[in-house]
Amino acid sequence: MTCQMRFSAVVVVSFLVMLLARCANKAPEAAKSPAPQEIRVTVKGEYSPDRIVLKKGRPVRLLFFREDDSECTAQVVIPDMNVKQDLALKKDTAVAFVPEKEGEFTFACGMDMMKGKLVVEK
Repeated sequence: MTCQMRFSAVVVVSFLVMLLARCANKAPEAAKSPAPQEIRVTVKGEYSPDRIVLKKGRPVRLLFFREDDSECTAQVVIPDMNVKQDLALKKDTAVAFVPEKEGEFTFACGMDMMKGKLVVEK
Protein backbone atom coordinates (compact mmCIF):
# COMPACT_ATOMS: atom_id res chain seq x y z
CA MET A 1 0.00 0.00 0.00
CA THR A 2 1.42 3.34 -1.02
CA CYS A 3 1.68 6.33 1.24
CA GLN A 4 -1.03 8.11 -0.76
CA MET A 5 -3.43 5.14 -0.39
CA ARG A 6 -2.83 5.00 3.38
CA PHE A 7 -3.46 8.72 3.64
CA SER A 8 -6.75 8.34 1.66
CA ALA A 9 -7.84 5.46 3.89
CA VAL A 10 -7.13 7.54 7.03
CA VAL A 11 -9.13 10.45 5.61
CA VAL A 12 -12.10 8.20 4.78
CA VAL A 13 -12.04 6.51 8.20
CA SER A 14 -11.74 9.89 9.96
CA PHE A 15 -14.68 11.21 7.96
CA LEU A 16 -16.82 8.18 8.87
CA VAL A 17 -15.94 8.52 12.57
CA MET A 18 -16.93 12.23 12.52
CA LEU A 19 -20.16 11.42 10.68
CA LEU A 20 -21.11 8.71 13.19
CA ALA A 21 -20.33 10.98 16.14
CA ARG A 22 -22.46 13.73 14.66
CA CYS A 23 -25.38 11.37 14.03
CA ALA A 24 -25.18 10.10 17.62
CA ASN A 25 -25.62 13.68 18.90
CA LYS A 26 -28.67 14.28 16.69
CA ALA A 27 -31.12 11.85 18.28
CA PRO A 28 -34.64 12.08 16.90
CA GLU A 29 -36.95 14.41 18.83
CA ALA A 30 -39.24 11.50 19.69
CA ALA A 31 -36.37 9.79 21.50
CA LYS A 32 -35.50 12.97 23.42
CA SER A 33 -38.99 13.77 24.69
CA PRO A 34 -40.63 11.12 26.86
CA ALA A 35 -43.90 9.56 25.82
CA PRO A 36 -46.97 11.30 27.25
CA GLN A 37 -48.53 9.96 30.39
CA GLU A 38 -52.00 8.99 29.18
CA ILE A 39 -54.78 8.36 31.68
CA ARG A 40 -58.45 7.75 30.96
CA VAL A 41 -60.84 9.38 33.43
CA THR A 42 -64.50 8.37 33.47
CA VAL A 43 -66.96 11.11 34.44
CA LYS A 44 -70.15 9.63 35.91
CA GLY A 45 -71.30 11.40 39.06
CA GLU A 46 -67.63 11.43 40.09
CA TYR A 47 -64.20 11.16 38.51
CA SER A 48 -62.72 7.70 38.22
CA PRO A 49 -59.91 7.64 39.02
CA ASP A 50 -60.16 10.69 41.25
CA ARG A 51 -56.46 10.61 42.23
CA ILE A 52 -53.88 10.64 39.43
CA VAL A 53 -50.13 10.42 39.99
CA LEU A 54 -47.98 12.16 37.35
CA LYS A 55 -44.29 12.77 36.73
CA LYS A 56 -43.01 16.35 36.77
CA GLY A 57 -41.89 17.64 33.36
CA ARG A 58 -43.39 14.71 31.44
CA PRO A 59 -46.27 15.52 29.05
CA VAL A 60 -49.73 14.47 30.21
CA ARG A 61 -52.78 13.53 28.17
CA LEU A 62 -55.90 13.02 30.25
CA LEU A 63 -58.77 11.45 28.32
CA PHE A 64 -62.05 12.43 29.98
CA PHE A 65 -64.97 10.17 28.99
CA ARG A 66 -68.19 11.86 30.09
CA GLU A 67 -71.02 9.37 30.65
CA ASP A 68 -73.10 11.71 32.82
CA ASP A 69 -75.21 14.25 30.92
CA SER A 70 -75.73 16.61 33.87
CA GLU A 71 -74.65 20.22 33.41
CA CYS A 72 -72.21 19.84 36.29
CA THR A 73 -70.06 17.36 34.37
CA ALA A 74 -69.93 19.39 31.15
CA GLN A 75 -66.57 20.97 31.98
CA VAL A 76 -63.33 20.17 33.77
CA VAL A 77 -61.16 22.84 35.36
CA ILE A 78 -57.55 22.45 36.51
CA PRO A 79 -56.66 25.96 37.73
CA ASP A 80 -52.97 25.29 38.47
CA MET A 81 -52.44 23.95 34.94
CA ASN A 82 -54.47 26.74 33.26
CA VAL A 83 -57.01 24.22 31.96
CA LYS A 84 -60.70 24.90 31.43
CA GLN A 85 -62.11 22.36 28.98
CA ASP A 86 -65.66 21.52 27.87
CA LEU A 87 -66.25 17.76 27.84
CA ALA A 88 -68.10 16.01 25.03
CA LEU A 89 -70.85 13.56 26.01
CA LYS A 90 -70.09 9.86 25.39
CA LYS A 91 -66.73 10.69 23.76
CA ASP A 92 -63.15 11.06 24.90
CA THR A 93 -62.01 14.66 25.35
CA ALA A 94 -58.23 15.04 25.55
CA VAL A 95 -56.70 17.51 27.98
CA ALA A 96 -52.96 17.92 27.47
CA PHE A 97 -50.37 19.80 29.54
CA VAL A 98 -46.92 19.43 31.09
CA PRO A 99 -46.80 19.59 34.90
CA GLU A 100 -43.88 21.84 35.79
CA LYS A 101 -44.30 21.88 39.61
CA GLU A 102 -44.37 19.07 42.15
CA GLY A 103 -47.29 18.91 44.56
CA GLU A 104 -51.00 18.19 44.77
CA PHE A 105 -53.41 20.00 42.48
CA THR A 106 -57.19 19.87 42.34
CA PHE A 107 -59.28 19.31 39.25
CA ALA A 108 -63.03 19.87 39.39
CA CYS A 109 -66.20 20.18 37.39
CA GLY A 110 -67.27 23.61 36.14
CA MET A 111 -69.51 24.03 39.22
CA ASP A 112 -66.70 22.99 41.61
CA MET A 113 -68.83 20.18 43.07
CA MET A 114 -67.01 17.07 41.77
CA LYS A 115 -63.31 17.02 42.57
CA GLY A 116 -60.21 15.02 41.88
CA LYS A 117 -56.53 15.35 42.66
CA LEU A 118 -53.39 15.39 40.54
CA VAL A 119 -50.25 14.37 42.43
CA VAL A 120 -47.11 15.50 40.61
CA GLU A 121 -43.92 13.76 41.70
CA LYS A 122 -40.27 14.13 40.73
